[in-house]
Amino acid sequence: MDIKFPRGFLWGAASAAPQIEGYATADGGGASVWDIYSHTPGKIDFGENGDVACDSYHRYAEDAALAANLGADVYRFSVSWARCDPLGDGNWNEAGFEYYGRVADECLRRGVQPVVTLYHWELPQAAEERGGWLVPETAEAFARFAGRMAEYLRGRVKLYFTLNEPQCTVTMSYGDGSHAPGRVLDKAGQFRVLVNQQLAHGLAMRAVKAADPDCTVGIVSTGRHCFPDSESPEDIAAARLAGFDLAGGDPLFTHNWLLDPIFYGSYPDCEGTEWAELAASVTPRELEIIHCPPEAIGYNIYHGKRVRAAGGGYEFVPEYPGFPRTSLGWPITPEALDWSVRYLYERYPAPTYIAENGLACADVVSLDGRVHDPQRIDFLARYLAALSRAAAGGVDLRGWLHWSLTDNFEWSNGYYPRFGLVYCDYRTGERIPKDSYYWLRELIAASRE
Repeated sequence: MDIKFPRGFLWGAASAAPQIEGYATADGGGASVWDIYSHTPGKIDFGENGDVACDSYHRYAEDAALAANLGADVYRFSVSWARCDPLGDGNWNEAGFEYYGRVADECLRRGVQPVVTLYHWELPQAAEERGGWLVPETAEAFARFAGRMAEYLRGRVKLYFTLNEPQCTVTMSYGDGSHAPGRVLDKAGQFRVLVNQQLAHGLAMRAVKAADPDCTVGIVSTGRHCFPDSESPEDIAAARLAGFDLAGGDPLFTHNWLLDPIFYGSYPDCEGTEWAELAASVTPRELEIIHCPPEAIGYNIYHGKRVRAAGGGYEFVPEYPGFPRTSLGWPITPEALDWSVRYLYERYPAPTYIAENGLACADVVSLDGRVHDPQRIDFLARYLAALSRAAAGGVDLRGWLHWSLTDNFEWSNGYYPRFGLVYCDYRTGERIPKDSYYWLRELIAASRE
C-alpha cells in the first residue's frame, strides 16, 4: 500500500490528562468537572471513574519511552488546568507546573518533541460552579492559565493547541449532558458556550504568544467530514457542500461555526434561519477578540459521511447492513482522511495536522502474552494511504498523531473501548505494546529511509 508523506512530516501519538493521569488532587491539584461527573451514579459505563486511569501521573517516563521507541517525532499531551490552578482563579499550584515540566523534559531527553493541548475538557470544578463556559470570565481565566503555562514551558514546547474540539464541549458537556459537567441547555445556551470558547481561544493565543513569541499556536477542531461517492465532478462538489452546509445537521457540531469567526471574523451566512439572531448577538468587541487566526490547525478525524449529488444539491449515502464499524459503532471510512482534509484546507489554508486518528477495539492479552490487533493495523493502513493522497493533492500537511498512545479512560464509556497502540492493564498499570505499535514503528522507520 502506497503511504508517502513530505519530507519533515511528523509522526506522533496523543493523550489527554483526564484520561491517563489519575491522582487529580495529588500534590495540591484541584478537582476538574470530570472528577465530579465520573463519581455521579449512572454517568460512566460500569460505574468506572478516572481516579487512577493509567497512572501516568507517576509513570509518565514510561509513556515518554514508549513514544520514543515507537519512533514518534512528537507526543501530544494535555495539561490539566485544575492541577495547576485548582480553583481556576490564578492562585497557582506550582507542583502542577513542575509536573508538566518533568513530562516535557522527559520527552525532550528521549528525542520526542512535546506538543501541548492547553484545554482537553478538564475545567476546574470551582470554575464550573462560578458559571463555567456560560460566562466570559471563564475565557479570561483560561487565558491567564494558558499564558502562565507557556511562560513556564518557554523554550521546551514549540507547538500549542489552545482548545481540543470545542464542538464536543458545546453539544455534549452543555448540550445533551453526556459529558462533564453534564448540563443540558437549549441552542441559545449552547451557542453562548461556543462563543465563550472562541473568546478563550483568542485570548489564550494572544497570551501564549506574549509569553513565548517563538512558539506556534493552533486549535483542534472536529465536525462533519464528508467525502464523495465517486470522483465525478458532481459528487465532489456535493461532498464539499455537505461538509459545510448548516442544514446538514447540528450547526454547532461543524467546523465552520467554530472556525469561520476565528479565521475570518464572522459567522457563516445564516440569513433567514434560526441561527441569524444568535450570530447577531455576538458583539463587535467579541468578534474582534475571537478573530485570531491560528498558526496551525489540528483536525480530529475518525469517520465521515459518504455523499452523492442529488437534485442540484446532495444527499448522504446510507451505510449498508453490516457496514464495517469499530467497537464503539463508528463507521470505518478512510476516505474522510483524503477528501475532507482537502475541503478543510481549501477553506482554512493553515499548516495542518491530523491531531487524532484511530479506532476503538476490543483488545485482549492473548495466551502468548501479546496483544494482537490486526483490525487496527488494517484501519491504519487504509486511513494513512488516504491521508497520503490528501498530501499529494496539495494540502500543507505537517503531521499525523495516533489516538492514542496507550489505552485510557474513554470518558463516559469508561475503560472498555481501547484506542491505544499500547495495552494498559488498569489493575497494575502494566503497558504492553500491541502488534499495531510494532507495525507503525516499522512504517515510521521506512518513511525516513
